[in-house]
Amino acid sequence: MSTVTDTQPTATDPGRTTSGGTGERVFRGLTTGSGLVVVAAIALIGLFLVVQAVPSLLANNANFLTSPEFVTTDAANLRFGIRDLLVVTLLSSLMALVIAMPIGMGIALFLTQYTPPRLAQPFSYVIGLLAAVPSIVFGLWGILVLAPAIEPFAAFLQTYLGWFFLFAPGNLPVLTGTIFTGGIVLAIMILPIITATTREVFAQTPRFQVEAAQALGATRWEVIRMAVLPYGRSGFIAASMLGLGRALGETIAVLLVIRAATSPSTGSLFDGGYTFASLIASAASEFSQPLPTGAYISAGLVLFVLTFVVNAIARVVAGGKVNG
Repeated sequence: MSTVTDTQPTATDPGRTTSGGTGERVFRGLTTGSGLVVVAAIALIGLFLVVQAVPSLLANNANFLTSPEFVTTDAANLRFGIRDLLVVTLLSSLMALVIAMPIGMGIALFLTQYTPPRLAQPFSYVIGLLAAVPSIVFGLWGILVLAPAIEPFAAFLQTYLGWFFLFAPGNLPVLTGTIFTGGIVLAIMILPIITATTREVFAQTPRFQVEAAQALGATRWEVIRMAVLPYGRSGFIAASMLGLGRALGETIAVLLVIRAATSPSTGSLFDGGYTFASLIASAASEFSQPLPTGAYISAGLVLFVLTFVVNAIARVVAGGKVNG
């Protein structure tokens, strides 16, 4: 004897529905508020920089964009420009990126495609430990150990490739404490960021894509080229831009490694000088008068804008999504 199953929908608990709707609204409000707090904080920082920088920019007696000098000792005769600051910042950061990107990708591929899982995790921890090393330690190591060690290589580059402007003689009488040394130190500092993020992206490659390539007889390298790299391209670019942001804003290590120069930058990797961040840090103890202080805040405003430009370029290059 067959039985009839009651298919009528059962009534839900009104109290539970109300509670769930309230929780959803509260959670939505909290998440929206968190996002707005970040946007508001960035906007307020930008507004503060603009307000503090404008009076000094109006009192500046040199071209802010093209002048190589940065003299703020006399508040009545400010002469400051960002040309050399921009050159040193970009050269050191881009050199760090050129070194760290291929190494970071190589390590990420090694950990996700070649290393057994039981070894990949400990190896990842070791790479991650680099991120925990204080900046001042990197700076001391860079100027006391790395700079003398790579001086013969720097001399070799200057001797045989000096015809190219990047390796031409710089504005320092020595080959230690240059942008070349600073770029290598920055590369080591941003390597954990690029490696960790890229590793996570590569590890998320859909398994069916990998298995499909293997079923077609693809080798390990072909699997990486056809499945892993296309899928993780935008993630790798995003990781690299995170590293570039760290390099652009690094202060103490750069201040210790790259020597100050008395003559303008020549655009060589063997120049000395200041980056935006190291210049501001070196003069922080002298921030007592509004106009000279505003000159350094103007430099900080340029660095603030530069980070936004870098991130915008990264979004365009990456296409805003993971694609194959």
